[in-house]
Amino acid sequence: MSKRMMFSLVGVLAIFFMCVSVHAAKIGIDINCTMKPGGSEEAAINKFKDIVEKESDGRMKVKIFMSGQLGKEKAVLELLKIGQTQMALTGGLFRTMFAKEYDPTSIPFYLSNWECVKAYLEGPMGKKIGQLALEKGGIIDFGPQKRAGRHMTTNRKIIEPEDIKGLKLRLPAMPIWVDVWKELGALPTIVPAPEIYLAMKTGQVDAHENSLVSPYSRKLWEVQKYIILTDHVFFPWHWVASKAWFGKLDAKDKALIRKAVAEARAYGDKVEDEKDAFYATELKKKSMIFIIPDKAAIRAKAMPAINRAIANLAPEVAAEIDRVCK
Repeated sequence: MSKRMMFSLVGVLAIFFMCVSVHAAKIGIDINCTMKPGGSEEAAINKFKDIVEKESDGRMKVKIFMSGQLGKEKAVLELLKIGQTQMALTGGLFRTMFAKEYDPTSIPFYLSNWECVKAYLEGPMGKKIGQLALEKGGIIDFGPQKRAGRHMTTNRKIIEPEDIKGLKLRLPAMPIWVDVWKELGALPTIVPAPEIYLAMKTGQVDAHENSLVSPYSRKLWEVQKYIILTDHVFFPWHWVASKAWFGKLDAKDKALIRKAVAEARAYGDKVEDEKDAFYATELKKKSMIFIIPDKAAIRAKAMPAINRAIANLAPEVAAEIDRVCK
């Protein structure tokens, strides 16, 4: 074999092995979430991990960071923007930071059920939120995942809006929530989450609001009698990724990640429903009484405050909600 032929063969082999090496390159995916292990959030992330690792033949490796190990939501969003981490199952902060005028999901009693919230976030306004998150924050939004509806726990039977008058209600420090509950006649009281049980035991507050995991995990049956099924807020999770990272992947890998996210979201929704049903069953066993209030009447009473919140949104938001929440 001539030297020229030998050098040509070496060159071809070098190119071949370079291509093989690139194709076989490992892809590390860190996924962040502020929630503790054990919930539907971790279940969905594990489902994502199983799918991408299996279907990539182990070429993709997913590392899970729960309990805010890499920081709170804002810190992780900043890491995503510069490509220092890859993905997150995050709360609503990114909507507030980048597309506040298109986000009605935090207004109590406005979006009446999960189907309504999901349809809104997967429709034109959700696409607008995703576009602004991409432009302003370098965030790719893959869509929402269900978080169970929020209800009230009380020591007072509540059916009509008049029953809320004078109720000392524990709330987080969210101005929209405070305004809506004041409109309903409640006396909002800001209490840190770890102090909820003690605040109820000592009479500092009469009630609180959250999804059913809160009274279950905090053993609130010891200090509260009723669960009022208001479903007043459905505050979704979102699957997001770093544009700086995702943009470097090839089309096949991008498609696999999108497929895995879609399946993980659906699985997370299912697990969330199962856990919510479990909490309801267990709370009933603890003698908590479940009441379905007149939600239409409560919403009507809250409308002045709801309208004040809507006034701060883009004009097309209300029309879209009327369309998808019929």
